[in-house]
Amino acid sequence: MSKLLDQVRDSIRLRHFSIRTEQAYSHWIKRFIIFHGKRHPSELNEQHVTAFLSHLAVKLEVAAATQNQAMSAIVFLYREVLNQPLDWLDNIARARKPSRLPVVFTRDEVRMILAQLDGSLWLMASLLYGSGLR
Repeated sequence: MSKLLDQVRDSIRLRHFSIRTEQAYSHWIKRFIIFHGKRHPSELNEQHVTAFLSHLAVKLEVAAATQNQAMSAIVFLYREVLNQPLDWLDNIARARKPSRLPVVFTRDEVRMILAQLDGSLWLMASLLYGSGLR
């Protein structure tokens, strides 16, 4: 595995990628190899890549950006190091981006909160709420 990772590092450095990209790609390639029982990636195919990426999303519940980084590392490995471009990766369970709902208090909730405050705390909270700095 170390010879393969040396080839990955050399290929990354040849393309002037950042050291953090090199570290991240090496990490994901190691995890991919370990996930498949330390088999050499040249023995694996698209189904193995799909299984690994789906495992990240379904079992480990990683963020979408994390799954994309892992996919980029593996695609880089196959395309640039092994010279075996992957066909289109179908049936990957994609990690979902979290829905970010804004948290806004109703007017009644704001009144109840302000009723619990007094003095300078009430004044600061009232000014923040009244100026729209929620």
